[in-house]
Amino acid sequence: MRRSPKPRNLAGAAVLCVLVAACGGTAPSGVPGGTSYTLSAGTPPAKGDIPAFTWALYAEPSGLDYIHAFDYPQNMILANVCESLMRWTPELTMEPGLATKVANPDPKTFVYTIRPGVKFHGGGEMTADDVVYSIRRHLDPALGSYWNKALDNVESVTRTGPMQVTVTLKRPDALFPQWMATSAGTVVSAKAAEAMGKRFGTADGGVDCTGPFTLGTWTKGQSIELDRFAGYWGRRAKAGKVTFRFIPDVTTRTATMTTGETDGGYLITPDSYPRLEASGKGKLYFGKSLTTVSLSVTNLKGAVGDVRVRKALMLALDRQGFVRTGLGGVGALSAAPAPRDAWQGVPETAIDTAYDGLAPASRDVEQARRLIREAGATGKKVVVATSPIGPDVSLLATAVQAAGTEIGLDVELKTIAPDAYTALFSDPTAREAVDVFPNTYYLSITDPLASYSVFRSGDFENYSGFSDPAYDRLFDQAAAEYDLAKRAELTARLQRMAAEQALWIPVAEWPTTMFLNKRITGAPTTIAYMYYPWAADVGAAG
Repeated sequence: MRRSPKPRNLAGAAVLCVLVAACGGTAPSGVPGGTSYTLSAGTPPAKGDIPAFTWALYAEPSGLDYIHAFDYPQNMILANVCESLMRWTPELTMEPGLATKVANPDPKTFVYTIRPGVKFHGGGEMTADDVVYSIRRHLDPALGSYWNKALDNVESVTRTGPMQVTVTLKRPDALFPQWMATSAGTVVSAKAAEAMGKRFGTADGGVDCTGPFTLGTWTKGQSIELDRFAGYWGRRAKAGKVTFRFIPDVTTRTATMTTGETDGGYLITPDSYPRLEASGKGKLYFGKSLTTVSLSVTNLKGAVGDVRVRKALMLALDRQGFVRTGLGGVGALSAAPAPRDAWQGVPETAIDTAYDGLAPASRDVEQARRLIREAGATGKKVVVATSPIGPDVSLLATAVQAAGTEIGLDVELKTIAPDAYTALFSDPTAREAVDVFPNTYYLSITDPLASYSVFRSGDFENYSGFSDPAYDRLFDQAAAEYDLAKRAELTARLQRMAAEQALWIPVAEWPTTMFLNKRITGAPTTIAYMYYPWAADVGAAG
């Protein structure tokens, strides 16, 4: 499981505030031949406290400094230790966090009232100065925040009262307030961070935050422990301790869940579904994720530079077959880069209209062949990157090769080592040797507009170098629109423009996966675990 990693000085993806079903979830049917699954809105509430539980994690965080927390391992842990001005909920809505309220007196101003009486783990009390310091760290180019793209529109962050902070923007930005529920809005002790210096966020230094758990023992290469914080301002954690075990090998990781060595985990890989379901040791859950699997186009000078070739690949690709084999049947075909669940608060009829006709409902190989002939692309080479990272990469690349060959293209697979594969997302020179690569990507906010920043001229994640002044103007117009209905209408137009260019070929939407053994319950099933203190809800199942 991976998403596009982000390099220093950049923050890609989006923010968090989805609206999902309150209880009971929805029940889409699995792809024929795959796993039958139901999206669960949550797990049963815990019936009591537990001394501890152990969680399986596929990798050790490189660090726990919130400004560099932009991937699963860091955020899954930090969500329980540090808190932000606003808070994502298990239902993927947004509520007050370390700010009790926020005012928006004009389109470029946000005023946050800071929650009083909140204690840091180190003993100090949170003030407006800590908030100002924490946000400004993202703006310091010397620190290289991964979230600076989220905050590049910030003009100033100032203390305007004893417990009040005012953020002034350079221009109106409807996405900014949503970022404040992510690591972009995290608050740490200014005094502690300054004292720790370069040790902040490391195993030797630690962090000083306000969450329901404190950072405990960090045994490099093995585990990180979290301990319940007795002075927490909010609801007390049900577990006294949480141990995150780092288990890179998927077979071993799955085995620990079936034997009870670990009590559960998120990011369950499709090849583990049958074993966990058959184990009888617990339950496999699926929930909202905002995660999409797509093909990113990187070279507009080669064969795929012709939009007819890109659309031909979309028509020929066996997307349903990929969902069945690559995702274990757990997923839904996608029609655009933005997942449907990102359209928070937008009527279903409007969402249907936004996606109508954007991607083919089924394969049409003959039409794809006609497009290849019209483009004069028969026999032309297309290089597709692949890597033994996981089925979302290797199987999709193989499917693209089969589809391209069938319609007359010369498709070459270029195998890249897992570590080097990440360079495709950050290094333009690494992309020079490929035309297309599989891209598993999630949003951190539930506004579909966030998906379409990547096609703006000059955007770091604009891998193909696409540039269209009309597209840029429309994006800026949508970003400045605070009215949800009007912004949704503009985003739908933007989505149609992006889909027409097929710079990302949409393949599937991929749910969140989680396993819990029978002794614990309470964890959210959604991707809320990235920024919500999910471990505090985990307790005894009976």
